[in-house]
Amino acid sequence: MDRPLAVARPPTSTIMRPEEWDGRDLSGQRFEAVAFAGVDLAEQHERGASFVDCTFRGVRFNAGEHRDAAFLNAIFIDCSFFDVRFIGCKLVGSAFERCTFGPLVVEGGDWSLVDLAGADLRQAEFRSVRMAEADLSGARFDGAVLRECGLAGAWLRGTNLHATDLRGSDLSSLDPLDADVGEARIDVEQALVIATALGLRIG
Repeated sequence: MDRPLAVARPPTSTIMRPEEWDGRDLSGQRFEAVAFAGVDLAEQHERGASFVDCTFRGVRFNAGEHRDAAFLNAIFIDCSFFDVRFIGCKLVGSAFERCTFGPLVVEGGDWSLVDLAGADLRQAEFRSVRMAEADLSGARFDGAVLRECGLAGAWLRGTNLHATDLRGSDLSSLDPLDADVGEARIDVEQALVIATALGLRIG
């Protein structure tokens, strides 16, 4: 099955550069169609910021925490996410290109239609996150955590899930012959789903 087509993204209308950024608190701020070029957002601890149709290029998000924030139809290019927490955030329709991820914690929120194809997320923890139709093809989650996540319709072709904690997640879209699932942790209900996908008869 081919990967889904990329979502068309409207052009940005404003550019924010490092010399124009004043290190403001992002809490409750709203940005639309803004390009953030090389801006340092490290150590931002904010709540309720909104970014719609924005582009982040070469931006550092390190050591930050974002609560109840929205990054809708955003694109992240060459950005750094090290020791970052997203709590109850919406990233619907957003895409990550050539980004680096260190320890990353995502709790709750909606990451549906997100493009994380090929991303190295070996140090990530996703818990109770809605990731419907997310493109995770070729991504590395080996040794990571994907607990109780809504992966319905997610693209998992070539995804490395070796030793991943998948307990409680929706695995209805997983073809166990088209991904590395060796030593992954699953529960009994998930085992039945996978057995059915393999054409096995239970009982």
